[in-house]
Amino acid sequence: MIVFERPDAGETAVLVHVDFHDEQKREDPGEFLELVRSAGAEPATLLTASRHRPDSRTFIGSGKLEELRALLAAHEAELVIFNHSLSPSQERNVEQELKCRVLDRTGLILDIFAQRARTHEGKLQVELAQLEYMSTRLVRGWTHLERQKAG
Repeated sequence: MIVFERPDAGETAVLVHVDFHDEQKREDPGEFLELVRSAGAEPATLLTASRHRPDSRTFIGSGKLEELRALLAAHEAELVIFNHSLSPSQERNVEQELKCRVLDRTGLILDIFAQRARTHEGKLQVELAQLEYMSTRLVRGWTHLERQKAG
């Protein structure tokens, strides 16, 4: 059984694509749209932005975050997918701000592999990759269980 399975029905997703002035950081929005469709999500709309570099807290900045919140409500979407790799803190911050599931490009690709793995070995390899990817996002997730230090 794969740990991070998606729902059977397609989720409505708002897509986020940022154009960076650095040529090495550019991603193709057309390819991104095809990846989203391959994963089984239903793209509602594409939010685009242009930045010199990602915002350290939310990747897209506070203004675009508000615009993204409005698009989620307008399209009744339950998922946001970024066409870029987010840091664990950026992903967590955007999830907390928007109160919905956030997926980056790496997570999307792992999700597609998980859906298409057929052999037992293939499924295990995908699950291992998903667990390694998620392990960095679980940091501080269990701090409430730590013991207090006695004097």
